Amino acid sequence: MTTLTLIRSLVVFFKMAEVIFLYIRLFLTTIVALLWWRDLRRERMLRGAHSREIRDRLKVGIGLFILREVLFFAAWFWGFFHSRLNPVIELGAVWPPVGLFPLHPFQVPLLNTLLLLRSGVAVTWAHHRLLLNKGLNIPILWTLVCGGLFTFFQGFEYFNTFYSIADRIYGRRFFVSTGFHGLHVLVGRIFLLVIWGRAAQYQFDKIYHLGFECAIWYWHFVDVVWLFLFSFIYWWRW
Repeated sequence: MTTLTLIRSLVVFFKMAEVIFLYIRLFLTTIVALLWWRDLRRERMLRGAHSREIRDRLKVGIGLFILREVLFFAAWFWGFFHSRLNPVIELGAVWPPVGLFPLHPFQVPLLNTLLLLRSGVAVTWAHHRLLLNKGLNIPILWTLVCGGLFTFFQGFEYFNTFYSIADRIYGRRFFVSTGFHGLHVLVGRIFLLVIWGRAAQYQFDKIYHLGFECAIWYWHFVDVVWLFLFSFIYWWRW
């Protein structure tokens, strides 16, 4: 219910620019999520109530959540392909529109691609170290650093672009798709930061580390989406 009201607030924001309702719903959604994660942690650490069946259901839940995010980006890619393959006459019947010059893919975008690939390797390395009963703090720290550098360079790229989100359909397609991905990177970094703190308190072992597995799945999803963004949003033009 909280998620549905958040989506409704987003619709109202895009249609009427009523930002106060969006802030309220974002705050309530964050509080509900934090309380739910707190209860899950208490059930696992203090009560030992997570049986194999419950863990399997939690995995299905995170899988469905990631599937929903996949469909979200698929909708944006669908819109991009429509504009890219069938540019209307108002755009000059070309893509990108006349007067707009896309960013070079082998500068900041390629650097960000390498950073995310490096972060994906690091988080997988952390998982293997956990299975071998070794420390995973350093690999997770590498992942967090790479994600932070990605966010920094993406902000640098936005600041130095020659167009904005107001520049017709091209600007909207570019900034909304890459911006939402940047938001997912931020959420993934927060997720991994919590995992890093829990790992420092020795709350994971090679038998039970469901929270860490969910963080890994989410981070790999972020990596894969960026590969599609890099290939189609940046590279396809060249």
